[in-house]
Amino acid sequence: MGWSSWNTFAHHIDEAVIRETADALVATGLRDLGYRYLNIDDHYQGGRDADGRITHHPERFPGGIRALADYVHERGLKFGLYSDAAERTCGGEVASYGNEDLDAQTFADWQIDYLKYDYCHAPEDRGAAVRRYTAMGRALRATGRDIVFNVCEWGGRQPWEWAAQAGAHMWRTTGDICDSWQGGSGVYEHGIEEIGFELQRGLERHAGPGRWNDPDMLVVGMRGRGNVAGSMGFAGCTDDEYRTHFALWCMLAAPLIIGADVRSLDDVSLEILSNDELIAVDQDGLGRQGRRVATRDGLEIWLKPLLFGDVAVGLFNRRDAEASATASWADLDITGQYVVRDLSTHKDLGVRGGSSASVDADLPPHGCAVFRLTPQGDAEAAVHRPG
Repeated sequence: MGWSSWNTFAHHIDEAVIRETADALVATGLRDLGYRYLNIDDHYQGGRDADGRITHHPERFPGGIRALADYVHERGLKFGLYSDAAERTCGGEVASYGNEDLDAQTFADWQIDYLKYDYCHAPEDRGAAVRRYTAMGRALRATGRDIVFNVCEWGGRQPWEWAAQAGAHMWRTTGDICDSWQGGSGVYEHGIEEIGFELQRGLERHAGPGRWNDPDMLVVGMRGRGNVAGSMGFAGCTDDEYRTHFALWCMLAAPLIIGADVRSLDDVSLEILSNDELIAVDQDGLGRQGRRVATRDGLEIWLKPLLFGDVAVGLFNRRDAEASATASWADLDITGQYVVRDLSTHKDLGVRGGSSASVDADLPPHGCAVFRLTPQGDAEAAVHRPG
């Protein structure tokens, strides 16, 4: 969980933005909810020095990266950076291919805690990707520093099948997200609906503690502004679409990386991102990714097993009109008595069980409802857990 500079700022980043963002993560309470990784994406680089080491951009980051990392760490946050498995990054900056050991040590010396490793300007074949990512994974481990390694090759070479062996803790499953429900026609114009409901299908068997599918960053709160929004012709999403986006990512056990400018989040967006009960579903220690268990004419039922026999149930409306959705115990393949809590409204709904038990909700267009079911007393919950 955390924040990344890319979705809003792209190359318009500097030292002041990062410091102010660190302060905002603390002031809004987001840090204390778990959003602790502050990640600078592309365009912090200034080239290489006489010893071959990556340097910071002298105008954007005059104080240097290590000093900025110290500022972030002093506020109880973790610090992330970016590079690419080629000679140049997506934005044309210096990257790490051929310099993995040197760059990994530089990153460790800068006290980074997270590395997003992109794949622009690199060979298309899977074998080359495996070799290049493995080289950086080994180099990071050799530093002795605990660094989260995010393989960002956009899913085309099925990283869920090999990235963990390359040293990764998470891997991107798709191209870039945009601030839109349906997205556009370009390869980097995936909308929330396509990424969340279609492109994650079947990937749940590859996820678990320490190895996560990453459906890209959150666009909650962007409101048609920033690098993956207005500049691409997207006007943003409705509040209900942002709520569904967040809830679906939590059901997917996805990394929750905010892309909006946290210095100026509106109240509704902050409320969505601060739903601690949905965050608990995302961060549940069982580490199981949720999956679709039923679909009915644009209405979907999702289930995510949780610790101690609890289950999270998501009702999602992909229709363009209001609809009522119901999930029965038979749909969920569970039996027994459960205490039901609505995580969207933070209300207890009592105990339900028996052959006709269900949860239901009236959903706005592209809206959702998520429930947590907790076995009552000594009742045994027979929860179907595939794979």
